Amino acid sequence: MIDADGYFSKQVAERYDDGRGPEFQEEVIGRTVDILAELAGDGRALEFGVGTGRIALPLARRGVSVHGIDMSRAMVDRMLAKPGGERIGVSIGDFATTVDIERDGGFSLAYLVFNTIMNLTSQEAQVACFRNAAAHLAPGGCFVVEVLVLELRKIPAGQNFVPFRAGPREWAYTVYGRPPGRDLPLHRDHGGRAGRSPEHSVSVCLARRAGPDGPARRAAAA
Repeated sequence: MIDADGYFSKQVAERYDDGRGPEFQEEVIGRTVDILAELAGDGRALEFGVGTGRIALPLARRGVSVHGIDMSRAMVDRMLAKPGGERIGVSIGDFATTVDIERDGGFSLAYLVFNTIMNLTSQEAQVACFRNAAAHLAPGGCFVVEVLVLELRKIPAGQNFVPFRAGPREWAYTVYGRPPGRDLPLHRDHGGRAGRSPEHSVSVCLARRAGPDGPARRAAAA
């Protein structure tokens, strides 16, 4: 559920940690934190979309200094109320553009997990996110993005969307490159209600190290 401001609402925050997907299993979280802690080394980590601290809190318990950015104050408040939450620095804002963080020489790691980059629904916003990560990274730092890999080969030629069931009474679409100016067909849920499907952007999985004077950092500084 999204609140009136377009952020994850208090109702979502209250039940978010009850998720039953593999991302919420301790073993999966542990493996994720192992990788991120290794990449952070002795430096600081910056999480885009820190949410309720699913990753930030165990990473901080490993001794990594973590700062998080998130637009949802309800999600952040949930994290800060947990044991160890006071150790996480927080900035409320859009992780694609928020730069008012005291960098202290930069972060050795910036990361964005659990398909959160797909909350940025335009290519322009996603490019801004990469530039923002590069601007916060110290030379040699690493930006890690975790996102699903879409099975594009299974899409028939000429088809640019795939319907899926979003709930017991609702269908939605995942869209691949909708032609400009064209609407997707109206869809109907099981109750017969019609609605036009929203467009979703497609992301790719990328983990890239930023050099001391690489093109990403030059673009961010421009």
